[in-house]
Amino acid sequence: MRPIVRGAYPAGTFVPLRTRDRRPYNKHHARAPAWCAPAPQRATPETAAIRKDRPKSRGTKHAREARRLIVGWFALLSVPWVLLAGWLAVAGAPGPLAPMFYGGAGLAGFGVIAWFGLRPVLLGIEKLDRERNTLREQFDRARVDSMSDSLTGLGNLRALMEELDQQISTAEAEQRRFAVIVADLDNLKQVNDAKGHAAGDQMLRATARVIASNLRRWDRAFRMGGDEFAVVLLDCGPNEGVLIAKRILASALGDGTGTGGPAAGFSLTLGVSAYPDPARDRKELLAQADAALRWGKDHGRTDVQVFDPQRHPVPVDAATLEELGAAILRVAATRAMTPVYQPIYNLTNGRVLGYEGLVRPKPETGFPNPGVMFNAAEQSGRTVELDMACLEIVMSGAVGLPQSQYLSVNLSPRTLETEAFNPFEVINLARRYGIDPSRIVLELTERDDVADMAHLKEVIAIFRRYGMRTALDDVGEGKTQWKWMAELGFNVMKIDMWLVRSAASKGSDVILRGLGEIARQSNMTVVAEGIETPEHLEAVISHGFGAGQGYLLRRPGPALDAPDLELSHLLGRDHVDPGALITR
Repeated sequence: MRPIVRGAYPAGTFVPLRTRDRRPYNKHHARAPAWCAPAPQRATPETAAIRKDRPKSRGTKHAREARRLIVGWFALLSVPWVLLAGWLAVAGAPGPLAPMFYGGAGLAGFGVIAWFGLRPVLLGIEKLDRERNTLREQFDRARVDSMSDSLTGLGNLRALMEELDQQISTAEAEQRRFAVIVADLDNLKQVNDAKGHAAGDQMLRATARVIASNLRRWDRAFRMGGDEFAVVLLDCGPNEGVLIAKRILASALGDGTGTGGPAAGFSLTLGVSAYPDPARDRKELLAQADAALRWGKDHGRTDVQVFDPQRHPVPVDAATLEELGAAILRVAATRAMTPVYQPIYNLTNGRVLGYEGLVRPKPETGFPNPGVMFNAAEQSGRTVELDMACLEIVMSGAVGLPQSQYLSVNLSPRTLETEAFNPFEVINLARRYGIDPSRIVLELTERDDVADMAHLKEVIAIFRRYGMRTALDDVGEGKTQWKWMAELGFNVMKIDMWLVRSAASKGSDVILRGLGEIARQSNMTVVAEGIETPEHLEAVISHGFGAGQGYLLRRPGPALDAPDLELSHLLGRDHVDPGALITR
Protein backbone atom coordinates (compact mmCIF):
# COMPACT_ATOMS: atom_id res chain seq x y z
CA MET A 1 0.00 0.00 0.00
CA ARG A 2 1.11 3.55 -0.54
CA PRO A 3 1.03 6.67 1.58
CA ILE A 4 -1.18 9.60 0.67
CA VAL A 5 0.67 12.23 -1.31
CA ARG A 6 -0.92 15.67 -1.32
CA GLY A 7 -2.34 16.44 -4.74
CA ALA A 8 -1.45 13.03 -6.19
CA TYR A 9 -4.98 11.61 -6.15
CA PRO A 10 -8.07 13.12 -7.75
CA ALA A 11 -10.69 14.47 -5.32
CA GLY A 12 -12.90 11.70 -3.98
CA THR A 13 -10.54 8.81 -4.86
CA PHE A 14 -11.00 5.83 -2.58
CA VAL A 15 -7.61 5.52 -0.79
CA PRO A 16 -7.20 2.98 2.04
CA LEU A 17 -4.46 3.79 4.54
CA ARG A 18 -2.31 1.72 6.83
CA THR A 19 -1.83 3.09 10.31
CA ARG A 20 1.83 3.90 9.78
CA ASP A 21 1.08 5.81 6.57
CA ARG A 22 -1.76 7.95 7.88
CA ARG A 23 -1.53 11.68 7.46
CA PRO A 24 -3.70 14.48 8.82
CA TYR A 25 -6.59 15.10 6.42
CA ASN A 26 -7.87 18.34 7.91
CA LYS A 27 -6.97 20.77 10.62
CA HIS A 28 -9.27 19.20 13.18
CA HIS A 29 -8.17 15.57 13.08
CA ALA A 30 -4.75 14.23 13.87
CA ARG A 31 -5.16 11.03 11.88
CA ALA A 32 -7.02 10.25 8.70
CA PRO A 33 -9.88 7.72 8.81
CA ALA A 34 -9.52 4.38 7.17
CA TRP A 35 -11.50 5.35 4.11
CA CYS A 36 -11.69 8.24 1.71
CA ALA A 37 -14.97 8.25 -0.18
CA PRO A 38 -16.51 8.17 -2.62
CA ALA A 39 -15.33 7.33 -6.19
CA PRO A 40 -13.86 3.94 -7.17
CA GLN A 41 -10.08 3.81 -7.53
CA ARG A 42 -8.83 3.76 -11.12
CA ALA A 43 -5.35 3.62 -12.60
CA THR A 44 -4.22 7.09 -13.67
CA PRO A 45 -0.86 8.47 -14.84
CA GLU A 46 -0.46 10.11 -11.44
CA THR A 47 -1.12 6.95 -9.42
CA ALA A 48 1.07 4.89 -11.79
CA ALA A 49 3.91 7.36 -11.30
CA ILE A 50 3.56 7.12 -7.54
CA ARG A 51 3.52 3.33 -7.70
CA LYS A 52 6.66 3.33 -9.84
CA ASP A 53 8.57 5.89 -7.79
CA ARG A 54 7.54 4.80 -4.33
CA PRO A 55 10.43 3.82 -2.04
CA LYS A 56 11.28 0.21 -1.46
CA SER A 57 10.00 -1.48 1.65
CA ARG A 58 11.50 -0.41 4.92
CA GLY A 59 12.13 -4.00 6.01
CA THR A 60 14.37 -4.73 3.02
CA LYS A 61 16.29 -1.51 3.61
CA HIS A 62 16.90 -2.40 7.26
CA ALA A 63 18.17 -5.88 6.42
CA ARG A 64 20.57 -4.43 3.84
CA GLU A 65 21.90 -1.89 6.34
CA ALA A 66 22.41 -4.60 8.98
CA ARG A 67 24.44 -6.71 6.54
CA ARG A 68 26.63 -3.76 5.59
CA LEU A 69 27.23 -2.94 9.24
CA ILE A 70 28.36 -6.47 10.10
CA VAL A 71 30.64 -6.74 7.05
CA GLY A 72 32.10 -3.29 7.74
CA TRP A 73 33.05 -4.15 11.32
CA PHE A 74 34.70 -7.39 10.26
CA ALA A 75 36.67 -5.56 7.58
CA LEU A 76 37.72 -2.86 10.07
CA LEU A 77 38.96 -5.43 12.58
CA SER A 78 40.47 -7.90 10.11
CA VAL A 79 42.46 -5.69 7.69
CA PRO A 80 45.04 -4.31 10.22
CA TRP A 81 45.75 -7.78 11.51
CA VAL A 82 46.09 -9.19 8.01
CA LEU A 83 48.64 -6.46 7.13
CA LEU A 84 50.56 -7.05 10.34
CA ALA A 85 50.62 -10.81 9.76
CA GLY A 86 51.91 -10.32 6.22
CA TRP A 87 54.73 -7.99 7.37
CA LEU A 88 55.79 -10.44 10.04
CA ALA A 89 55.82 -13.29 7.56
CA VAL A 90 58.09 -11.40 5.13
CA ALA A 91 60.40 -9.89 7.73
CA GLY A 92 60.63 -13.07 9.74
CA ALA A 93 58.79 -13.02 12.97
CA PRO A 94 60.98 -13.19 16.11
CA GLY A 95 59.94 -15.44 18.92
CA PRO A 96 57.94 -12.93 20.99
CA LEU A 97 55.97 -11.79 17.89
CA ALA A 98 54.97 -15.29 16.83
CA PRO A 99 51.69 -15.26 18.83
CA MET A 100 50.74 -11.97 17.13
CA PHE A 101 51.53 -13.46 13.75
CA TYR A 102 49.41 -16.55 14.28
CA GLY A 103 46.65 -14.55 16.03
CA GLY A 104 46.41 -12.10 13.12
CA ALA A 105 46.30 -14.89 10.62
CA GLY A 106 43.62 -16.66 12.64
CA LEU A 107 41.54 -13.51 12.95
CA ALA A 108 41.79 -12.87 9.21
CA GLY A 109 40.71 -16.42 8.52
CA PHE A 110 37.82 -16.05 10.97
CA GLY A 111 36.69 -12.89 9.15
CA VAL A 112 36.70 -14.68 5.80
CA ILE A 113 34.80 -17.64 7.25
CA ALA A 114 32.32 -15.32 8.98
CA TRP A 115 31.69 -13.43 5.74
CA PHE A 116 30.98 -16.55 3.71
CA GLY A 117 29.01 -18.08 6.62
CA LEU A 118 26.85 -15.05 7.50
CA ARG A 119 26.12 -13.95 3.96
CA PRO A 120 23.56 -16.77 3.26
CA VAL A 121 21.88 -16.03 6.61
CA LEU A 122 21.58 -12.33 5.80
CA LEU A 123 20.30 -13.12 2.33
CA GLY A 124 17.68 -15.42 3.89
CA ILE A 125 16.60 -12.65 6.26
CA GLU A 126 16.22 -10.28 3.33
CA LYS A 127 14.15 -12.85 1.44
CA LEU A 128 11.88 -13.42 4.43
CA ASP A 129 11.42 -9.67 4.82
CA ARG A 130 10.42 -9.34 1.16
CA GLU A 131 7.88 -12.15 1.57
CA ARG A 132 6.51 -10.51 4.71
CA ASN A 133 5.99 -7.23 2.88
CA THR A 134 4.32 -9.06 0.00
CA LEU A 135 1.91 -10.73 2.43
CA ARG A 136 1.25 -7.39 4.09
CA GLU A 137 0.35 -5.77 0.78
CA GLN A 138 -1.87 -8.73 -0.12
CA PHE A 139 -3.62 -8.39 3.25
CA ASP A 140 -4.14 -4.67 2.70
CA ARG A 141 -5.61 -5.32 -0.73
CA ALA A 142 -7.92 -7.98 0.69
CA ARG A 143 -9.00 -5.55 3.41
CA VAL A 144 -9.80 -2.92 0.78
CA ASP A 145 -11.94 -5.43 -1.09
CA SER A 146 -13.73 -6.52 2.09
CA MET A 147 -14.60 -2.94 3.08
CA SER A 148 -15.64 -1.45 -0.26
CA ASP A 149 -18.74 -1.83 -2.38
CA SER A 150 -17.79 -3.32 -5.74
CA LEU A 151 -20.66 -1.68 -7.63
CA THR A 152 -20.27 1.96 -6.52
CA GLY A 153 -16.74 2.08 -5.11
CA LEU A 154 -18.02 3.47 -1.81
CA GLY A 155 -17.27 1.98 1.56
CA ASN A 156 -19.63 -0.80 2.58
CA LEU A 157 -21.54 -1.36 5.83
CA ARG A 158 -18.46 -2.71 7.63
CA ALA A 159 -16.46 0.37 6.65
CA LEU A 160 -19.30 2.58 7.89
CA MET A 161 -19.28 0.86 11.28
CA GLU A 162 -15.52 1.38 11.63
CA GLU A 163 -15.82 5.01 10.56
CA LEU A 164 -18.59 5.70 13.09
CA ASP A 165 -16.60 4.07 15.90
CA GLN A 166 -13.58 6.19 15.03
CA GLN A 167 -15.58 9.42 14.80
CA ILE A 168 -17.35 8.75 18.10
CA SER A 169 -13.96 8.24 19.80
CA THR A 170 -12.68 11.47 18.23
CA ALA A 171 -15.82 13.37 19.22
CA GLU A 172 -15.53 12.21 22.84
CA ALA A 173 -11.84 13.04 23.07
CA GLU A 174 -12.02 16.44 21.36
CA GLN A 175 -15.56 17.53 22.32
CA ARG A 176 -16.68 17.61 18.70
CA ARG A 177 -19.83 16.60 16.88
CA PHE A 178 -20.74 15.00 13.58
CA ALA A 179 -23.90 14.19 11.66
CA VAL A 180 -25.07 11.18 9.68
CA ILE A 181 -27.33 11.18 6.64
CA VAL A 182 -29.12 7.98 5.65
CA ALA A 183 -30.48 8.12 2.10
CA ASP A 184 -32.85 5.72 0.38
CA LEU A 185 -33.26 5.60 -3.39
CA ASP A 186 -36.95 5.82 -4.28
CA ASN A 187 -38.52 3.51 -6.85
CA LEU A 188 -35.47 1.29 -7.44
CA LYS A 189 -37.65 -1.83 -7.50
CA GLN A 190 -39.86 -0.33 -10.21
CA VAL A 191 -36.78 0.48 -12.31
CA ASN A 192 -35.46 -3.07 -11.88
CA ASP A 193 -38.82 -4.55 -12.88
CA ALA A 194 -39.39 -2.23 -15.84
CA LYS A 195 -35.88 -1.86 -17.30
CA GLY A 196 -33.88 -4.69 -15.80
CA HIS A 197 -31.21 -4.92 -13.11
CA ALA A 198 -28.59 -3.34 -15.35
CA ALA A 199 -30.60 -0.11 -15.32
CA GLY A 200 -30.96 -0.44 -11.55
CA ASP A 201 -27.20 -0.82 -11.16
CA GLN A 202 -26.68 2.22 -13.34
CA MET A 203 -29.04 4.20 -11.10
CA LEU A 204 -27.14 3.08 -8.00
CA ARG A 205 -23.85 4.20 -9.52
CA ALA A 206 -25.43 7.54 -10.50
CA THR A 207 -26.68 7.96 -6.94
CA ALA A 208 -23.18 7.36 -5.60
CA ARG A 209 -21.80 10.01 -7.96
CA VAL A 210 -24.50 12.50 -6.99
CA ILE A 211 -23.82 12.01 -3.29
CA ALA A 212 -20.05 12.23 -3.81
CA SER A 213 -20.24 15.43 -5.82
CA ASN A 214 -22.11 17.26 -3.05
CA LEU A 215 -19.80 16.41 -0.15
CA ARG A 216 -16.89 18.27 1.32
CA ARG A 217 -13.43 16.73 0.98
CA TRP A 218 -13.39 15.43 4.54
CA ASP A 219 -16.89 13.87 4.49
CA ARG A 220 -17.33 10.13 3.86
CA ALA A 221 -19.98 8.26 1.84
CA PHE A 222 -20.98 4.59 2.08
CA ARG A 223 -23.43 2.17 0.55
CA MET A 224 -25.14 0.27 3.34
CA GLY A 225 -26.67 -2.27 1.01
CA GLY A 226 -29.55 -2.48 -1.45
CA ASP A 227 -30.78 1.04 -2.18
CA GLU A 228 -29.57 2.62 1.08
CA PHE A 229 -26.60 4.98 1.39
CA ALA A 230 -25.03 6.75 4.35
CA VAL A 231 -22.89 9.85 4.70
CA VAL A 232 -20.75 10.87 7.68
CA LEU A 233 -20.44 14.65 7.96
CA LEU A 234 -17.59 15.77 10.20
CA ASP A 235 -17.93 18.86 12.44
CA CYS A 236 -21.63 19.12 11.60
CA GLY A 237 -24.81 19.39 13.60
CA PRO A 238 -28.29 18.39 12.40
CA ASN A 239 -28.99 21.84 10.92
CA GLU A 240 -25.86 21.80 8.74
CA GLY A 241 -26.58 18.18 7.85
CA VAL A 242 -30.02 19.16 6.54
CA LEU A 243 -28.48 21.71 4.19
CA ILE A 244 -26.13 19.13 2.69
CA ALA A 245 -28.95 16.56 2.46
CA LYS A 246 -31.17 19.05 0.61
CA ARG A 247 -28.29 19.79 -1.76
CA ILE A 248 -27.93 16.09 -2.50
CA LEU A 249 -31.68 15.77 -3.10
CA ALA A 250 -31.76 18.79 -5.42
CA SER A 251 -28.80 17.43 -7.37
CA ALA A 252 -30.46 14.01 -7.69
CA LEU A 253 -33.68 15.53 -9.01
CA GLY A 254 -31.72 17.51 -11.60
CA ASP A 255 -29.19 14.78 -12.41
CA GLY A 256 -27.92 14.76 -15.98
CA THR A 257 -26.54 11.24 -16.21
CA GLY A 258 -29.41 9.95 -18.30
CA THR A 259 -30.76 7.76 -15.51
CA GLY A 260 -32.01 10.47 -13.21
CA GLY A 261 -34.53 13.20 -13.14
CA PRO A 262 -38.06 13.10 -11.83
CA ALA A 263 -39.33 11.54 -15.03
CA ALA A 264 -37.14 8.47 -14.43
CA GLY A 265 -37.97 8.37 -10.73
CA PHE A 266 -34.46 9.32 -9.60
CA SER A 267 -35.33 10.77 -6.24
CA LEU A 268 -34.11 10.24 -2.70
CA THR A 269 -35.59 10.31 0.77
CA LEU A 270 -33.07 11.30 3.43
CA GLY A 271 -33.00 11.20 7.22
CA VAL A 272 -30.54 13.13 9.40
CA SER A 273 -29.34 12.68 12.96
CA ALA A 274 -26.25 13.79 14.89
CA TYR A 275 -23.85 12.77 17.64
CA PRO A 276 -23.72 13.46 20.60
CA ASP A 277 -27.14 15.12 20.51
CA PRO A 278 -29.66 13.56 20.08
CA ALA A 279 -27.88 10.22 19.53
CA ARG A 280 -25.60 8.83 22.22
CA ASP A 281 -24.02 5.86 20.45
CA ARG A 282 -23.56 4.31 17.03
CA LYS A 283 -26.65 2.12 17.12
CA GLU A 284 -28.88 4.97 18.24
CA LEU A 285 -27.41 7.33 15.63
CA LEU A 286 -28.25 5.05 12.70
CA ALA A 287 -31.63 4.09 14.15
CA GLN A 288 -32.65 7.75 14.52
CA ALA A 289 -31.58 8.70 11.01
CA ASP A 290 -33.39 5.65 9.63
CA ALA A 291 -36.54 6.48 11.63
CA ALA A 292 -36.57 9.99 10.16
CA LEU A 293 -36.06 8.50 6.67
CA ARG A 294 -38.92 6.00 7.11
CA TRP A 295 -41.26 8.76 8.26
CA GLY A 296 -40.37 10.74 5.15
CA LYS A 297 -41.06 7.74 2.90
CA ASP A 298 -44.41 7.13 4.59
CA HIS A 299 -45.42 10.77 4.09
CA GLY A 300 -44.76 11.28 0.40
CA ARG A 301 -41.05 10.51 -0.25
CA THR A 302 -38.59 12.88 -1.97
CA ASP A 303 -38.01 14.60 1.35
CA VAL A 304 -35.37 15.44 3.97
CA GLN A 305 -36.27 14.83 7.60
CA VAL A 306 -34.28 15.68 10.72
CA PHE A 307 -34.84 13.23 13.55
CA ASP A 308 -37.51 14.44 15.96
CA PRO A 309 -38.19 12.10 18.90
CA GLN A 310 -41.82 13.19 19.06
CA ARG A 311 -42.47 12.60 15.36
CA HIS A 312 -40.11 9.75 14.46
CA PRO A 313 -40.43 6.76 16.81
CA VAL A 314 -37.42 4.46 16.72
CA PRO A 315 -38.26 0.72 16.56
CA VAL A 316 -36.51 -1.40 19.16
CA ASP A 317 -35.98 -5.12 19.72
CA ALA A 318 -37.49 -7.20 22.52
CA ALA A 319 -34.47 -6.98 24.82
CA THR A 320 -34.32 -3.24 24.44
CA LEU A 321 -38.06 -3.00 25.09
CA GLU A 322 -37.60 -4.73 28.42
CA GLU A 323 -34.81 -2.34 29.34
CA LEU A 324 -36.90 0.66 28.29
CA GLY A 325 -39.89 -0.59 30.25
CA ALA A 326 -37.77 -1.06 33.36
CA ALA A 327 -36.28 2.43 32.92
CA ILE A 328 -39.75 4.00 32.58
CA LEU A 329 -40.96 2.18 35.70
CA ARG A 330 -37.96 3.51 37.65
CA VAL A 331 -38.66 7.05 36.47
CA ALA A 332 -42.33 6.74 37.43
CA ALA A 333 -41.61 5.15 40.81
CA THR A 334 -38.92 7.64 41.84
CA ARG A 335 -40.66 10.66 40.26
CA ALA A 336 -37.32 11.54 38.62
CA MET A 337 -38.81 14.46 36.69
CA THR A 338 -38.99 18.21 37.19
CA PRO A 339 -42.21 20.16 36.51
CA VAL A 340 -42.13 23.32 34.38
CA TYR A 341 -45.00 25.57 33.37
CA GLN A 342 -45.46 27.65 30.23
CA PRO A 343 -48.07 30.41 30.43
CA ILE A 344 -50.90 30.67 27.89
CA TYR A 345 -51.77 34.29 27.18
CA ASN A 346 -54.90 36.08 26.07
CA LEU A 347 -53.83 37.71 22.80
CA THR A 348 -56.38 40.49 23.19
CA ASN A 349 -55.29 41.98 26.51
CA GLY A 350 -52.04 40.15 27.32
CA ARG A 351 -53.31 38.50 30.51
CA VAL A 352 -52.39 34.98 31.63
CA LEU A 353 -55.23 32.53 30.97
CA GLY A 354 -53.50 29.50 32.39
CA TYR A 355 -50.41 27.28 32.22
CA GLU A 356 -49.43 24.16 30.35
CA GLY A 357 -47.76 21.76 32.75
CA LEU A 358 -44.73 19.96 31.33
CA VAL A 359 -42.03 17.70 32.72
CA ARG A 360 -38.28 17.41 32.16
CA PRO A 361 -36.48 14.12 32.95
CA LYS A 362 -33.65 14.45 35.44
CA PRO A 363 -30.11 13.64 34.19
CA GLU A 364 -29.86 10.43 36.21
CA THR A 365 -32.77 8.90 34.25
CA GLY A 366 -30.64 8.57 31.11
CA PHE A 367 -33.31 10.18 28.91
CA PRO A 368 -31.96 13.30 27.17
CA ASN A 369 -35.36 14.94 26.61
CA PRO A 370 -39.08 14.35 27.21
CA GLY A 371 -39.70 13.20 23.63
CA VAL A 372 -37.32 10.26 23.98
CA MET A 373 -38.84 9.36 27.35
CA PHE A 374 -42.45 9.35 26.10
CA ASN A 375 -41.53 7.40 22.95
CA ALA A 376 -39.88 4.80 25.15
CA ALA A 377 -43.04 4.60 27.28
CA GLU A 378 -45.25 4.06 24.22
CA GLN A 379 -42.99 1.42 22.73
CA SER A 380 -42.66 -0.50 26.01
CA GLY A 381 -46.36 -0.21 26.90
CA ARG A 382 -45.77 1.91 30.02
CA THR A 383 -47.70 5.03 29.08
CA VAL A 384 -50.20 4.67 31.94
CA GLU A 385 -47.52 4.56 34.64
CA LEU A 386 -45.57 7.46 33.14
CA ASP A 387 -48.63 9.63 32.46
CA MET A 388 -49.94 9.21 35.99
CA ALA A 389 -46.52 10.05 37.46
CA CYS A 390 -46.34 13.15 35.25
CA LEU A 391 -49.82 14.25 36.30
CA GLU A 392 -48.95 13.99 39.98
CA ILE A 393 -45.67 15.89 39.52
CA VAL A 394 -47.35 18.68 37.53
CA MET A 395 -50.33 19.02 39.89
CA SER A 396 -48.18 18.95 43.01
CA GLY A 397 -46.22 21.92 41.68
CA ALA A 398 -49.39 23.85 40.77
CA VAL A 399 -50.77 24.14 44.29
CA GLY A 400 -50.61 27.96 44.17
CA LEU A 401 -52.43 28.28 40.83
CA PRO A 402 -54.65 31.42 40.90
CA GLN A 403 -58.37 30.75 40.89
CA SER A 404 -58.86 32.65 37.62
CA GLN A 405 -56.40 30.49 35.70
CA TYR A 406 -56.50 26.89 34.45
CA LEU A 407 -53.94 24.09 34.25
CA SER A 408 -53.46 22.25 30.96
CA VAL A 409 -51.98 18.74 31.22
CA ASN A 410 -51.01 16.21 28.55
CA LEU A 411 -52.33 12.66 28.32
CA SER A 412 -51.68 10.07 25.65
CA PRO A 413 -54.75 8.52 23.99
CA ARG A 414 -52.96 5.19 24.48
CA THR A 415 -53.38 5.79 28.21
CA LEU A 416 -57.06 6.74 28.04
CA GLU A 417 -58.12 3.72 25.97
CA THR A 418 -56.39 1.08 28.11
CA GLU A 419 -58.36 -0.89 30.69
CA ALA A 420 -55.68 -0.20 33.30
CA PHE A 421 -56.48 3.53 33.29
CA ASN A 422 -58.99 4.81 35.84
CA PRO A 423 -60.27 8.34 35.09
CA PHE A 424 -61.32 8.83 38.71
CA GLU A 425 -57.66 8.67 39.74
CA VAL A 426 -57.07 11.87 37.78
CA ILE A 427 -60.07 13.58 39.36
CA ASN A 428 -58.99 12.56 42.87
CA LEU A 429 -55.43 13.64 42.14
CA ALA A 430 -56.59 17.15 41.22
CA ARG A 431 -58.69 17.43 44.35
CA ARG A 432 -55.82 16.20 46.51
CA TYR A 433 -53.72 19.20 45.47
CA GLY A 434 -56.58 21.69 45.77
CA ILE A 435 -57.32 22.12 42.06
CA ASP A 436 -60.95 22.02 41.04
CA PRO A 437 -61.46 19.57 38.13
CA SER A 438 -63.23 22.34 36.18
CA ARG A 439 -59.89 24.19 36.01
CA ILE A 440 -58.16 21.23 34.31
CA VAL A 441 -57.77 21.00 30.53
CA LEU A 442 -56.73 17.56 29.19
CA GLU A 443 -54.60 17.79 26.04
CA LEU A 444 -54.71 14.76 23.74
CA THR A 445 -51.90 14.40 21.23
CA GLU A 446 -52.75 12.37 18.13
CA ARG A 447 -49.99 10.20 16.67
CA ASP A 448 -51.77 7.03 15.60
CA ASP A 449 -55.41 6.12 15.18
CA VAL A 450 -57.28 5.04 18.30
CA ALA A 451 -58.01 1.34 18.51
CA ASP A 452 -61.06 1.60 20.79
CA MET A 453 -62.90 4.85 20.06
CA ALA A 454 -65.99 3.78 22.05
CA HIS A 455 -63.99 3.29 25.25
CA LEU A 456 -62.20 6.61 24.70
CA LYS A 457 -65.57 8.36 24.41
CA GLU A 458 -66.69 6.85 27.72
CA VAL A 459 -63.57 8.07 29.51
CA ILE A 460 -63.88 11.61 28.12
CA ALA A 461 -67.58 11.66 29.08
CA ILE A 462 -66.60 10.94 32.70
CA PHE A 463 -64.11 13.82 32.69
CA ARG A 464 -66.71 16.20 31.28
CA ARG A 465 -69.21 15.23 33.95
CA TYR A 466 -66.79 16.70 36.47
CA GLY A 467 -66.26 19.87 34.46
CA MET A 468 -62.94 19.04 32.81
CA ARG A 469 -62.33 20.41 29.34
CA THR A 470 -60.45 18.69 26.51
CA ALA A 471 -58.01 20.06 23.95
CA LEU A 472 -56.81 18.58 20.67
CA ASP A 473 -53.06 19.18 20.57
CA ASP A 474 -50.78 19.74 17.55
CA VAL A 475 -53.61 20.37 15.08
CA GLY A 476 -52.16 20.37 11.58
CA GLU A 477 -49.57 17.64 12.16
CA GLY A 478 -51.56 14.40 12.41
CA LYS A 479 -53.58 12.48 9.85
CA THR A 480 -56.67 11.45 11.87
CA GLN A 481 -57.46 14.67 13.72
CA TRP A 482 -60.56 15.44 11.64
CA LYS A 483 -62.01 12.10 12.68
CA TRP A 484 -61.21 12.83 16.30
CA MET A 485 -62.74 16.29 16.06
CA ALA A 486 -65.96 14.85 14.63
CA GLU A 487 -66.16 11.87 17.01
CA LEU A 488 -65.08 13.40 20.30
CA GLY A 489 -65.62 17.14 20.09
CA PHE A 490 -63.14 19.40 21.88
CA ASN A 491 -63.22 22.64 23.86
CA VAL A 492 -59.79 23.84 22.79
CA MET A 493 -57.88 23.58 19.50
CA LYS A 494 -54.09 23.95 19.76
CA ILE A 495 -52.49 24.90 16.43
CA ASP A 496 -49.19 23.12 15.74
CA MET A 497 -46.10 25.32 15.74
CA TRP A 498 -45.10 24.55 12.15
CA LEU A 499 -48.32 26.15 10.91
CA VAL A 500 -47.70 29.19 13.10
CA ARG A 501 -44.11 29.58 11.90
CA SER A 502 -45.12 29.31 8.25
CA ALA A 503 -48.12 31.63 8.63
CA ALA A 504 -46.63 34.13 6.16
CA SER A 505 -46.89 31.67 3.27
CA LYS A 506 -50.06 31.63 1.19
CA GLY A 507 -50.79 27.93 1.74
CA SER A 508 -50.47 28.13 5.52
CA ASP A 509 -52.54 31.30 5.57
CA VAL A 510 -55.44 29.50 3.92
CA ILE A 511 -55.15 26.56 6.34
CA LEU A 512 -55.07 28.85 9.37
CA ARG A 513 -58.14 30.75 8.18
CA GLY A 514 -59.97 27.48 7.68
CA LEU A 515 -59.04 26.23 11.15
CA GLY A 516 -60.15 29.52 12.66
CA GLU A 517 -63.53 29.22 10.96
CA ILE A 518 -63.94 25.62 12.17
CA ALA A 519 -63.14 26.73 15.72
CA ARG A 520 -65.69 29.55 15.61
CA GLN A 521 -68.38 27.27 14.22
CA SER A 522 -67.62 24.64 16.88
CA ASN A 523 -67.30 27.18 19.71
CA MET A 524 -63.69 26.13 20.41
CA THR A 525 -60.95 28.30 21.85
CA VAL A 526 -57.89 28.45 19.58
CA VAL A 527 -54.41 28.41 21.15
CA ALA A 528 -51.49 29.04 18.81
CA GLU A 529 -48.28 27.25 19.86
CA GLY A 530 -44.68 28.09 18.98
CA ILE A 531 -44.91 31.91 18.86
CA GLU A 532 -41.24 32.89 18.75
CA THR A 533 -41.04 36.15 16.77
CA PRO A 534 -43.10 39.35 16.50
CA GLU A 535 -44.06 38.23 12.98
CA HIS A 536 -45.53 35.01 14.37
CA LEU A 537 -47.48 36.99 16.96
CA GLU A 538 -48.85 39.45 14.43
CA ALA A 539 -49.89 36.64 12.06
CA VAL A 540 -51.68 34.77 14.85
CA ILE A 541 -53.55 37.88 16.01
CA SER A 542 -54.49 38.75 12.43
CA HIS A 543 -56.26 35.39 12.09
CA GLY A 544 -58.35 36.09 15.17
CA PHE A 545 -56.81 33.44 17.42
CA GLY A 546 -57.61 34.37 20.99
CA ALA A 547 -54.76 32.70 22.87
CA GLY A 548 -51.15 31.73 22.34
CA GLN A 549 -47.96 30.46 23.91
CA GLY A 550 -44.32 30.40 22.86
CA TYR A 551 -40.81 31.54 23.67
CA LEU A 552 -41.54 35.12 22.57
CA LEU A 553 -44.23 35.39 25.21
CA ARG A 554 -42.49 33.40 27.97
CA ARG A 555 -40.38 30.27 28.24
CA PRO A 556 -41.40 27.36 30.49
CA GLY A 557 -40.30 27.88 34.07
CA PRO A 558 -40.60 26.18 37.46
CA ALA A 559 -42.96 28.78 38.99
CA LEU A 560 -46.49 30.00 38.30
CA ASP A 561 -45.50 33.66 38.39
CA ALA A 562 -45.75 34.84 34.78
CA PRO A 563 -46.65 38.56 34.52
CA ASP A 564 -49.19 40.04 32.16
CA LEU A 565 -47.77 41.28 28.84
CA GLU A 566 -47.86 44.51 26.93
CA LEU A 567 -48.48 43.11 23.44
CA SER A 568 -47.60 46.39 21.72
CA HIS A 569 -44.04 46.12 23.02
CA LEU A 570 -43.71 42.58 21.67
CA LEU A 571 -45.02 43.75 18.32
CA GLY A 572 -42.44 46.52 18.23
CA ARG A 573 -45.00 49.33 18.34
CA ASP A 574 -45.69 51.97 20.97
CA HIS A 575 -49.49 51.73 20.84
CA VAL A 576 -51.52 49.11 19.05
CA ASP A 577 -54.98 47.65 19.43
CA PRO A 578 -54.67 43.86 18.84
CA GLY A 579 -58.27 43.85 17.67
CA ALA A 580 -57.36 46.17 14.81
CA LEU A 581 -54.96 43.53 13.44
CA ILE A 582 -57.69 40.95 12.97
CA THR A 583 -58.67 40.44 9.34
CA ARG A 584 -61.92 38.70 8.53
